[in-house]
Amino acid sequence: MTDNTPELPIDENQLIAERRGKLHALRAQGIAYPNDFIRADYAQDLQDAYADKEQWTTETLQGMDKTVQIAGRLMAKRVMGKASFAQLQDMSGRIQLYLAGADLGDSYEAFKHWDVGDIIGVTGVMTRTKTGELSIKGRSIRLLTKSLRPLPDKWHGLSDVEQRYRQRYVDLIVNPEAREVFIKRSQVISAIRNWLDAQRFLEVETPMMHYIPGGATAKPFMTHHNALDLDLYLRVAPELYLKRLTVGGLERIYEINRNFRNEGVSTRHNPEFTMLELYEAYATYNEIMDLTEGMVRAAAEKVLPSMHVHWDGQDIDLSKPFRRWTMIDAVLEHNPHIRTDDIRDVAAMRSHCDALGVRHKPSYGWGKLLLEVFEKTVEHTLIQPTFITQHPTEVSPLARANDLDAGLTDRFELFIGGKEIANGFSELNDSEDQAARFAEQVNQKEGGDDEAMHFDADYIRALEVGLPPTGGLGVGIDRLVMMLTGSNSIRDVLLFPYMRPVND
Repeated sequence: MTDNTPELPIDENQLIAERRGKLHALRAQGIAYPNDFIRADYAQDLQDAYADKEQWTTETLQGMDKTVQIAGRLMAKRVMGKASFAQLQDMSGRIQLYLAGADLGDSYEAFKHWDVGDIIGVTGVMTRTKTGELSIKGRSIRLLTKSLRPLPDKWHGLSDVEQRYRQRYVDLIVNPEAREVFIKRSQVISAIRNWLDAQRFLEVETPMMHYIPGGATAKPFMTHHNALDLDLYLRVAPELYLKRLTVGGLERIYEINRNFRNEGVSTRHNPEFTMLELYEAYATYNEIMDLTEGMVRAAAEKVLPSMHVHWDGQDIDLSKPFRRWTMIDAVLEHNPHIRTDDIRDVAAMRSHCDALGVRHKPSYGWGKLLLEVFEKTVEHTLIQPTFITQHPTEVSPLARANDLDAGLTDRFELFIGGKEIANGFSELNDSEDQAARFAEQVNQKEGGDDEAMHFDADYIRALEVGLPPTGGLGVGIDRLVMMLTGSNSIRDVLLFPYMRPVND
């Protein structure tokens, strides 16, 4: 039998063995994993309630004689003979413990042998030390869970980035910055929900497994339902289901949920990610841009001290009106060698792509070539919030064509810090036009484009029932959180990012 247990340094193996020995002793006493301690208080709540040193003196606190019950992880201990100090950490923060042998009796002797990382429960009263630090003076103390693996030492912490991602459970214990990111992530999502609910939007849930992958140009993951003997796809976007609901009369709806795209992994991409999608009947892409701008500011107000954020080496101002700029104008300004007449000349755009080192395929029309040039030469320069509007119809198969120019659509993408944050447009509600675009997407797929869409006949049927004029929006929650927390990698805002497995 092969032992697949990872090789650990001798000292760590020894520490784990010592801790297992302590656990076995607890088992023998029948007190290894008690489950009857009831927490009544939290560290940060106590810190906030008694922060005023002039009001809450040692004498005042002791005279109050208020009993508190707190539980958490032992993060530090300093045994000083008949008395000891310790740091306890719970979900809210940290607080100091003052533990005296005269008050605790036998449990104090037991405490001396507990380890940093152990989970404990403490009942006591509030006090303040000679140095003025708020503390809990223990009257009883219990070991609730024995930690068998030592935490990283306080000097070096969990500094290896890859280890932090793989052992997020340790990262959250020892790195307060990591905890703060995920607290802010939750607050951002909550702020978005509250803001949309106040605008009369209804939150809905749509299928995660699709018969036909659609709603975005992306390569899907495939699975199989055994009972029905049916191939299914993990959704790349909820768009087509959400618009079916708008057909059904749910005129303001949104969904915050997971999408799955079988694409590369990078600092900006994860195969599983969180997306907000919303649809508003009787709204154009202009109203959706207004909505997007308001929603981003609402999220920022929740987690930032001001409307300014530093992200990836850039200072970003969210307080000013977001710029609105057409894709063609942006490409022309950043590429003076490209003439206006070249934009819709396929041969000319191929030549420009070659000169710029932009890869392209023979099947690409002028719209796809324009997008490739934009992504190469413009996208990274869009540091301040900018809506790029009027995307080519060729790369916008679900967007409504512009009334004045059928080669363009009423579509926008929001860029902040050189990264795409949101995508929205006036929805295509012409069933015949949509059917023709699906057919063209099928041609592109047959021509080798793995990201092109399938033909969804049921969605066409829904459009034939009648989709009102509608505006739609998709926001990458992970990237939005990256921006609002100043995180440089998407892995920093995902609790469990995808990584290549290592041999255990």
